[in-house]
Amino acid sequence: MSVFIIGGDNLGKINENMEKIGHQVIMHVAGRKNSTCRNFQIPGDTDLVLVLTDFVNHNLMKKVKKEAEKSEIEIIFAKRSWSSIYTKLKKNDRVRCN
Repeated sequence: MSVFIIGGDNLGKINENMEKIGHQVIMHVAGRKNSTCRNFQIPGDTDLVLVLTDFVNHNLMKKVKKEAEKSEIEIIFAKRSWSSIYTKLKKNDRVRCN
């Protein structure tokens, strides 16, 4: 499953953790600069959009939500902590539980 992550200047180990549970991060956009909002597009091969809410421009968040709904791509909003991300993915049946 391919994931497009928006927000968070540095992902740290989020990429590694996503791969461990079967998700491939295809692209990451920091989401703080206004220039990101103007030219924003969700890549065509995206299965899931993950928005890190504590590090994203509000205008971009609105645009992401609109684009995801238009493209019928699932969108998840979470804080930039692995526990928050994992919990949200688990709630939406996006994590293989052992």
